[in-house]
Amino acid sequence: MSLLSTLKEDLDAARTHDPAARGDIENALVYSGLHAIWSHRLAHRLWLRGLRGPARVLSQFTRFLTGIEIHPGATIGRRFFIDHGMGVVIGETAEIGDDVMLYHGVTLGGSELVQRKRHPTIGDGVMVGAGAKVLGPITIGAGSAIGANAVVTKDAPPDSILVGIPAKIRHRLPDEHIPLVEPASYVDDLQNNI
Repeated sequence: MSLLSTLKEDLDAARTHDPAARGDIENALVYSGLHAIWSHRLAHRLWLRGLRGPARVLSQFTRFLTGIEIHPGATIGRRFFIDHGMGVVIGETAEIGDDVMLYHGVTLGGSELVQRKRHPTIGDGVMVGAGAKVLGPITIGAGSAIGANAVVTKDAPPDSILVGIPAKIRHRLPDEHIPLVEPASYVDDLQNNI
């Protein structure tokens, strides 16, 4: 996938996930989550080419600018979106699927001091609420939702809801899926339901 296609896809993801998103130019200028993921995509390429020092310097500079820390070793899929962003931390061995959304204060962290896979794997289409902590080499199945401030330390199957400290896991019911809609139709739906 070309660089321009990736940038366009990330901008589309911002509009899809955030009803407050207005236009691509404004979003590209002011969304710290976009800045962080774009910087990470470059730092990750450097990391994979063995330029680990420059990759770490770039990721730390981005952390200084955005308040979002993504280790350059983390693997992140397509259409990833961080809303608000401040305080997000993503560890070195984290793996994030496509169409994942994180809110501010989320930690995808380690729970061991060893050199192996020690950060979570997040499946496609997962939403992680503000302040949630997902810790250790666990797997969160596709289509799951993690509630705000939950602390998750165990695997969860696809289509799960995880809430609480420690997080309790239950199956996500079909009517609990929030469809991703364009901002204009989202506003229309809100007005029709008032």
